[in-house]
Amino acid sequence: MIEKIKIWINSDKRPFAQGFSFSKMYIIFIIGSFIGAMHESIWGVIKRLYWYKKFVWTRHQGVIYGPFNPLYGAGIVLIIMLLGKKKRTPFKTFYLGAILGGIFEYIISFLMELVLGAKSWDYSSYFLNINGRTTIPYMLFWGLGIMLLIHFVYPILSKWIESIPKKIGDILVIFLVIFMTFNMIISWTALGRQVLRHKGYEPFTIIGEFYDKVYTDEFLKKIYRNMSFVK
Repeated sequence: MIEKIKIWINSDKRPFAQGFSFSKMYIIFIIGSFIGAMHESIWGVIKRLYWYKKFVWTRHQGVIYGPFNPLYGAGIVLIIMLLGKKKRTPFKTFYLGAILGGIFEYIISFLMELVLGAKSWDYSSYFLNINGRTTIPYMLFWGLGIMLLIHFVYPILSKWIESIPKKIGDILVIFLVIFMTFNMIISWTALGRQVLRHKGYEPFTIIGEFYDKVYTDEFLKKIYRNMSFVK
């Protein structure tokens, strides 16, 4: 049985996910989403250790199911598509990354407040902040991270993804697309229903009633710990 599976896997010798293909970028999107959620959780641990001298692990994710933050994944894919196709010096990648990272963070913050009437971060009290949506020091951090991503991490990650057997890779991508699409739709419509609850709108469909019972404010607060509603 195992031998037959091996034969089936190796029967298609075509390369998988070459160049900047959809399959490669989607796998990177998933990996980036996972790393983003882990980054938020680890950073939360560090801050609690510094301020309260306590180790507390909390989830910080952008979707309901699984440790994923699609904003990070989308940002990483966007950066790779914009900066990964042309050779540049690490310094040039650094300052372009700082600018793009700051713009991305600013736009996401603005759209969240505009569409959902909520915010997940507020840097108003931080040094050299820009309208509380990003800061110059954070932009420099973005630049360093993007420089490392483009010049060191992405080449290794790209080769690893291309080494996946094509039949396994194709099945994996289909599964990931279905799972994350469902996950994002459920998560963000649950947030939309939460916004309507805060505005006093009663559910007018069975779906709204289901969301009010399952995805309550208390439940969503455990997922989106940093989010607060703007008056």
